[in-house]
Amino acid sequence: MVKNSFISIISQEENKENRGSVEFQIVSFTNKIDRLSSHLQLHKKDYLSERGLLKILGKRHRLLVYLSKKTRVHYKEVKELIDQLDKRKTRVDYKEFKELIDQLEKKTR
Repeated sequence: MVKNSFISIISQEENKENRGSVEFQIVSFTNKIDRLSSHLQLHKKDYLSERGLLKILGKRHRLLVYLSKKTRVHYKEVKELIDQLDKRKTRVDYKEFKELIDQLEKKTR
């Protein structure tokens, strides 16, 4: 009985996005950075949130470097892609980001 419930959980998770992938984590951190930066514009003396923002920025930077090594896409190209997505002032979508990274990877091959 436990085995069947475990299999059903796995099949449900396959339909969702791959939350452990580097691309998903970068998108997630980017959305968190947007939220925290807007929070800090209102609450300028919230130093704990500022520290959390700096930690998330560091994590995202390390993931971007890892992604550029893994996919052979230069760090500058990935950073420009994120900047373009940030300029739209909407949440960054995982699927769109993944497709754009794949396109950049095909160009560099």
